[in-house]
Amino acid sequence: MIVTGGENVSPIEIESCLSLHPSVLEVAVVGLPDERWGKMVTAFVKRSRPVTGQELDEYCRESGLVAFKRPRSFVFVDAIPKSPVGKLLRRLLVAGEYQVERMPPSSAA
Repeated sequence: MIVTGGENVSPIEIESCLSLHPSVLEVAVVGLPDERWGKMVTAFVKRSRPVTGQELDEYCRESGLVAFKRPRSFVFVDAIPKSPVGKLLRRLLVAGEYQVERMPPSSAA
């Protein structure tokens, strides 16, 4: 559970919304420390084809995700960290242990 601005936000709800976008291969949502809100909802996205954070935010808005639940930041990564059995390792994302996407997917893919 992410507590942002006094509101409880379920990362799974946001991940479910974003995972339906055709350009999103994988997604993980965490709360990163923020002075003003306590935690800032942040989505780590592995793209299958080009898409911007602004386009994903618009998709969340159109999908009916309430404003305080929408990610305030999108980080595009090469891989979402997982355990050997495939469990999402959110703690590694919070700790900064991830690789920012080196080369965005080409539009020809």
